[in-house]
Amino acid sequence: MFSKQEAQQLKKEFWIAFGKSFPRKWILYDTKIKDFSFKFYADKKKAEVSIDIEMKDEIFRNAYYEKIWSLEDILKDFVGEFSKDEYYTLENGKIISRIWVEKHNVSIFNKNTWQEIFEFFVEKMDGFERFYYEYEDFIKDV
Repeated sequence: MFSKQEAQQLKKEFWIAFGKSFPRKWILYDTKIKDFSFKFYADKKKAEVSIDIEMKDEIFRNAYYEKIWSLEDILKDFVGEFSKDEYYTLENGKIISRIWVEKHNVSIFNKNTWQEIFEFFVEKMDGFERFYYEYEDFIKDV
């Protein structure tokens, strides 16, 4: 295994390599909806791309989640099969709503899988973004 410092360095190299391989401005937090963001995630077992709806007010969080959920079949056309959890619990205990796609058997600590992760990130985030741009007005109308 890696020391904590080595792991941090490898993660830093991973994200720098991703940015250099695919230099593109992603939406991420720039959705114009407070606490509604797109995220990349990778760890030692998998990679994920997600929409995180993090409003503290459960009524608003649920309203945005339901808006996206009402477009389920359309979202599948953009990103393929996905997972969803209206009450997803983060490691810190915070409850959010999350819609995500994941790729298993890849690792941020294995440089041999980095290209596979990068391509997964680009394909799935591009799908989420195209979906969002297409239905942005509908999603924002809460």
